[in-house]
Amino acid sequence: MKIKKAVVAVAGSGTRLLPATKSMPKEMLPIVDKPIIQLVVEELVEGGIEDIILVTKWDKKPLEDHFDHNWALANELKKAGKDKLWQQVKRISEMANFVYIRQKGPYGNGTPVLCAANLVDDEPFVFVWGDDLVKSKVSFTKQMVKDYEKHGCPIIGVQEVPKEDVVRYGIVKLKKGTMEIEDIIEKPSIKEAPSRYADFGRMILNQEIIDILRDTPLGKGNELWIVDAIKTYVKRGNIFYAKKVEDGEWLTTGDPLNYLKATLKYALDRQDLKDDLKAFISKNCK
Repeated sequence: MKIKKAVVAVAGSGTRLLPATKSMPKEMLPIVDKPIIQLVVEELVEGGIEDIILVTKWDKKPLEDHFDHNWALANELKKAGKDKLWQQVKRISEMANFVYIRQKGPYGNGTPVLCAANLVDDEPFVFVWGDDLVKSKVSFTKQMVKDYEKHGCPIIGVQEVPKEDVVRYGIVKLKKGTMEIEDIIEKPSIKEAPSRYADFGRMILNQEIIDILRDTPLGKGNELWIVDAIKTYVKRGNIFYAKKVEDGEWLTTGDPLNYLKATLKYALDRQDLKDDLKAFISKNCK
């Protein structure tokens, strides 16, 4: 079955980026001149996704407005002869079909899946965290979809992290010599970690994962964890793959340091910015 839908979790409060996120969704913070969420959506669309379901909450209205038509701005740009900017703004609302639903249920990254379950009934879908970026030559969503079409099995993105950082992520244990998942441990101690492969917010899930998640008890920190459902899925004898990014990397933006790192990486890729930015860094970062 062709994958056409994506569920994007954007109901987080972004407390690590306060006070910037007091009245602005963290997903709307700019990476140079595009909000984080637009980069996420562009990756999904390049991967063939047509319907994007954003799981939001009461204070995410600016995010919804971003993907709506802005007739006043469009008219202003057209009258000013700024056709290139007008086309850029116009394209944002036309990239995909956007659906917004409010998050209800227990705290945890499994809850958005359950909130959108009726909209992805009995078909595979991409599940994304709205503040995770994957910067790659070919859309990581496209890479995952290609693998799914080949194997027909759910997939989760992974990337090696420094040993000291394993305590911050879900860490996968792989079957020897393969990328097939044997287990996932959420935020293990350094001694408990079975590898340095951290899972991140890119997955292809199916109906069975949804069904398992409905019966999954709250886990670590009294939260509903998607990895707990994946663990059950694997224990039942099903195959679940881990997928490394090809020609690129996962960039988290959830805290000030990593947000700045991501912004710099994107800025240094811009032909109109990189030379001046490199000169500025060289002069001021000695």
